[in-house]
Amino acid sequence: MKQPTLRRDEEDLPEPTRRAWIASMALGVAASSALVRRATALAEQGADRLTLSIGTYSLKGMALEEAVPAVAGIGYDGIEIAVQPGFDGEPLKMPAGRRKTVRGLLADHGLILTALMEQISPSPDAKQHQADLDRLRLVFELAHDLNPKQPPLVQTVLGGGAWEERKNLFRDRLADWLAVAEDAKVTLAIKPHRGGAMSRPDEAIWLIRQLGDSPRLRMVYDYSHYAFRDMTVDDTVRTALPYTAHIAVKDAVRDGEKVKFVLAGSSGLFDYAALLRRLFQGGYRGDVCCEVSSMVSREPGYDGVAAAKTCYRNLAAAFKEANVARP
Repeated sequence: MKQPTLRRDEEDLPEPTRRAWIASMALGVAASSALVRRATALAEQGADRLTLSIGTYSLKGMALEEAVPAVAGIGYDGIEIAVQPGFDGEPLKMPAGRRKTVRGLLADHGLILTALMEQISPSPDAKQHQADLDRLRLVFELAHDLNPKQPPLVQTVLGGGAWEERKNLFRDRLADWLAVAEDAKVTLAIKPHRGGAMSRPDEAIWLIRQLGDSPRLRMVYDYSHYAFRDMTVDDTVRTALPYTAHIAVKDAVRDGEKVKFVLAGSSGLFDYAALLRRLFQGGYRGDVCCEVSSMVSREPGYDGVAAAKTCYRNLAAAFKEANVARP
């Protein structure tokens, strides 16, 4: 199958962005070797492994004080905390004392805080854009408070629309988001979504390169968003890996004319052992996070802990089959 082609459109670029684009070409050439060097450095530090986590996006309605011990008890190495409005990890629901409590719980239960999950869509409205920047500052501050020594990355999708109509807005708004991330020394990871305007790895890479290939702006790889779209695992991993800071996993299955998401490993269609080997051999040394789609969690009778156990059983077996070490 044809590998996705990286777009390198220069049209209508303001001069500073055009210069950043030109500079990013040289940086992009070295991206793969940089990833290998990072993996080598991590290996020398004893981090020659991947972690397996699950996000509290799957546990909406459960307090973090309950979620942390539950996730640890299942056997996960880490946890991703959902921080978007309506979830228990939202910064405004986390006063200083509670942040300290959750930080202590993570340490007591031996869980690595791997990421914070946001959902912000770049807005053409100036006031909304400023509100989004303020919201991101609060999330980045939370990241530091929950792990001062190694703040987790913050991941987000970018919302719907058509790529050609939205890409310049995304680029321009992300430039300001990135400035806030760099000031906070937190990595922002953008996630291509099959229902979003940015839905392919090459589109995320276009944005990253347009903004100078900063190490503070990376991407999330989640093959469920590429399945059934003439994009193979091999092709998408090869394209995305040099820019990937976080991996999310869940299954996608056909449902008539539509595609729906199900629990990771439950369909039997995804070879996670092969994926893990590709990632590890390619130099990735980060987290693999089980994500439970709202398509699943909205179903009647949904049990978040039971779903977490199913995902853990399936992915732990894949790690073992792939012979990829965990902590």
